[in-house]
Amino acid sequence: MRVYTSLWNADNWATRGGLVKTDWNHAPFTARFHHFRARACKWGGAKSIHQCAYNTPANWWTSARYKKLTHTQLEQLNWIRNNYMIYDYCTDTKRFNGQMPPECFKPQF
Repeated sequence: MRVYTSLWNADNWATRGGLVKTDWNHAPFTARFHHFRARACKWGGAKSIHQCAYNTPANWWTSARYKKLTHTQLEQLNWIRNNYMIYDYCTDTKRFNGQMPPECFKPQF
């Protein structure tokens, strides 16, 4: 399996309004996965929407363990957000001219 992605220069909007610039001296940017094993629901068209949501042992992500983060996991997530996240488009009212995307009104965690 291969995963491809693209990287674009968003210095003027995704970096605190251009305050933080991308250091292109570190390009090309690469990521590597060691012992990665994809465990997912194979997409087979529209029917997969329901098949992938069924609570079965094969659909491990539907078990109670994965429905909600633990208190410790929430603390870890908040620490990462507070120490590493430099841009959150759900707080960028200038970019969307006050018309925020619908996902910004959903609970974050």
